[in-house]
Parts: sequence; structure tokens; C-alpha cells
Amino acid sequence: MPLKRKPQAYGINYLSGNQLPLARAPPHTPRGKAGTQLAVCVTKLNWRTLFINYLQQLPMKLVRTLLPAVLTCAIAACRPAPTNELVITGSSTVAPLVAELAAAFESQHPGWRIDVQSGGSSRGIRDVRQGLADAGMISRALATDEQDLITHTLAIDGIALIVHADNPLKSLSDDEIRRIYSGDEQTWSALGGHNRPITVINKAEGRATLKVFLAHIELDNRVVEADLIAGENQQVVETVARDPAAIGYVSIGTAKYEMDNGASIKLLLLAGYEATVANVQAGDYPLSRPLNLVTRNEPNEDLAAFMKFWRTPEATEIIQRHYFVPATE
Repeated sequence: MPLKRKPQAYGINYLSGNQLPLARAPPHTPRGKAGTQLAVCVTKLNWRTLFINYLQQLPMKLVRTLLPAVLTCAIAACRPAPTNELVITGSSTVAPLVAELAAAFESQHPGWRIDVQSGGSSRGIRDVRQGLADAGMISRALATDEQDLITHTLAIDGIALIVHADNPLKSLSDDEIRRIYSGDEQTWSALGGHNRPITVINKAEGRATLKVFLAHIELDNRVVEADLIAGENQQVVETVARDPAAIGYVSIGTAKYEMDNGASIKLLLLAGYEATVANVQAGDYPLSRPLNLVTRNEPNEDLAAFMKFWRTPEATEIIQRHYFVPATE
């Protein structure tokens, strides 16, 4: 029996570590104590001078602690409150598309704010049911125990097997994929590739891509032998692009977009069909799924206005630019 591999949790920190430049006080400037002086009114014409002079009187360590919070509050106070606001959470496959659609919609509708957050399809379902989001993003059809929700299809996508660009393989059968992910096949040489051990990347629990992929190859997640567990599609792409022995699966849209931006990956044929938007649109590609927004009830007026925007020529162009097939209703 092959050795059982223990998966390693995988994550990426997308936050910047850069610090803002601070105005330093001259050597003779006295340093005062922090206190109620932060209540200085910064709405006067010389607010910038007052603010910098006050920072120069504080210990530098305290300045670095307080500055981010002060700037955040100042920016929030200057920004007008939105007249229309939506919160949409869920699938990391759908989130980049919805975020760009939201930005285009907001540019045409001053006073609107659409907050798009990823976290997986399970989060989208959960947030909608708990009333934390106006809509949830899921990259699959609803399950039998989710029929209390209403789906609104935005686009159609496929799931592609990806390997490093230097991998000589062009395709894998469903049985070969099953053997790789169950741990029965652990080297590329047995499949016609290089003589290296296979680095298996699986998706995290709660991800729709995981459910759709495993259902297609008829494999239970409990028997998957993975070396790495990834949440976001970009994590899978970046890992495969760095590791010539890796294999993973992601949205075709994500894979194509990342390849256009220089990622060293390639998409494998599935059942003899290339992982292309054209094959997904024609219905020939065997591993496709809908990209949906879900709601508890019929969309409210604000959400309905945003959804109507999806069917415009501008939105269609955005959807196609993400390598998805626009849904028709």
C-alpha cells in the first residue's frame, strides 16, 4: 500500500507590509504625552499642519500604532455615506468577476457601494441564510438541502486540470486522475512524464470546485491523498507555476487569466476536449458548472438593479474577459 501523505495547510498573505512615511520632529522639539489632544479639529484650512505638528510631539512608537486608525477614521469621515449598499459574499471563483462588475456599476451610479468578499461557496450559502449578505456567490448548482434558496445564474465556467508548463503530458484520463488523487499513482514517470514524485494539490473543504471535481472523478474526499490544501484558485495556480511536479484543478477562467499574465502553467485535455471557453459554451467540455448568486427571497430593488446590469453589453464584455460564458435568460 502506498505511503499516506499528510497534507500541509497552505495560505498566502495578501496584505502589504509597507509603512507610511512619517514626519519626524527636529531634535529640539519637546515630546508630549498622548491624551485628549487627538480631538483637535482637522476641518480647518490648516488641518494638515496641525496634524503633522501633533504627530511630531508623540513618541514614534505611539505614532506608528495610532496613525493607521486615525487615517482610516479621517478617510471614512470624508467619504459620503452610500445611498445604496449591497453585501455579496462567497465563491473565490465568482468574486473577482462580481467585484469588477460592481466597480463598473458603481462608476455609473454615484452613491452606490457594493462590498464583495470571497471565502468559498459555503460562506455564501451561510451568510445569506443568516442575513449577513444580500446575496451569496456559489460556483455550482444548489445541493438538495439548499433548495430553500433561489439561484440567479451569472455565467458558465469549466474546471481544468493544471500542471506546470514544462510537464510533457497533454491529457489524463478520469481513471488516471482518480489514481493520482487517491495516492495509487505517485510518480509522473508511470504516466509518461518526468521521473519525479507528484505534488498533489487539493481544494479546501467548503469549496464548490472541490465538490464538482470529486463528483466528476467519483472520488470521496476522505480518501484523497494531498500534499497541499489550497483555498483560493490563485493559490493553486501560483503553487503549480512554481513546482514542475505539481498538479491541481481550478476554474478555466482563472487558469486562462493567469496564463495571460505570465503564469507557467498549462491546461490538460479532459476526455479529449481542450479546456476552452468555446468547448464550455458548446456543451462539449465534460466538467462545467454554473456560477450563481443565491438569495433567500426574490432580489430586493437594489440587487435587482445590479443583476439587470449583468445583461448589458458592457457586463457581457467583462464576463468574457474573465473567460466565462455569459448566461442567457
